[in-house]
Amino acid sequence: MSDDPVLLNDWHPVAASDAVMPGTPVASRLVGRDLVLWRGGDGAVRAWADRCPHRGTRLSLGRIESDQLICAYHGWRYGADGRCTHMPARPDQRPPRAACVTVYRAAERYGLVWVCAGDPAQDVLPFPEYGDPALRKVVCGPYEVATSGPRIVENFLDMAHFGFIHGGILGDAGHTEVRDYKVATLVGGGVLATECFCWQPQTNSLAHGGSEVEYTYRVVRPLTAILTKVPQAQAGFREAISLHVQPIEEEASRVWFVLALTNFEQNDADVRGFQDRIFAQDRPIVENQSPKRLPLAAGAEVSIGCDRMSMAYRRYLRETGLRYGVLPGDD
Repeated sequence: MSDDPVLLNDWHPVAASDAVMPGTPVASRLVGRDLVLWRGGDGAVRAWADRCPHRGTRLSLGRIESDQLICAYHGWRYGADGRCTHMPARPDQRPPRAACVTVYRAAERYGLVWVCAGDPAQDVLPFPEYGDPALRKVVCGPYEVATSGPRIVENFLDMAHFGFIHGGILGDAGHTEVRDYKVATLVGGGVLATECFCWQPQTNSLAHGGSEVEYTYRVVRPLTAILTKVPQAQAGFREAISLHVQPIEEEASRVWFVLALTNFEQNDADVRGFQDRIFAQDRPIVENQSPKRLPLAAGAEVSIGCDRMSMAYRRYLRETGLRYGVLPGDD
């Protein structure tokens, strides 16, 4: 169980909003903590520790009734504040003060449920493209990945692998050179990479034929990166892809993508299918990197000029003081 304040005091996705239906508890996990999610009568999602304080049974096995979560084992009822309201074996006895579930802060944003396991240092991360009414939104995933969150984010920022891992789609063996691009610090902290150009055989699920594409990358939180891409061959097409890692354990992650794009022609299944195909190519690579935790020490891995975005990301993680899913570095 993590005690890293950088992650504990931040918000992380734990479920798709439409997966938490009224009347049905949903199990999830975050930084070594088992969670139960459920939607109250007011429509708001609650996030609790998935453990009844009576005999430790998972509350996600229970049911929702009259805006209370009922434990499957002994029928103890818990109100929206997490306190026990009724014990069937002793119906006339007031529940003890200790009969209270650990309650976490929860919010819904961008089609996902977000939970903070500590005290939020800031709001849920910004993703302004989601608020653009001209863009259609699709949630993709989750994808289970046996590696650390930082390894996954760094792979998302890497353009040099396109021609080898995503050949015929996002890259081509005849176009493997990574041209120079600009890296800067985002206002408030984070990484910004601009003027990232590459040639892609199929830049998106609507594309037919290759195109020069301009990417812009933003790392806005330690486990979130957002890219925008504009293909020259598709006039008016825009796409923003936000990657969000749900840290399950230090070397086990769940990955979510939220897309905001001008593709209104295809159904959700087709849009998700393209993203599924791309990530299925990435997963075996990131799961077989060694070590699984991202090394932050200078010189721990050999880097070249086109790795400037990766090196800026590692520097950003050192500056935040992140300990979870990384191997510590110098300063």
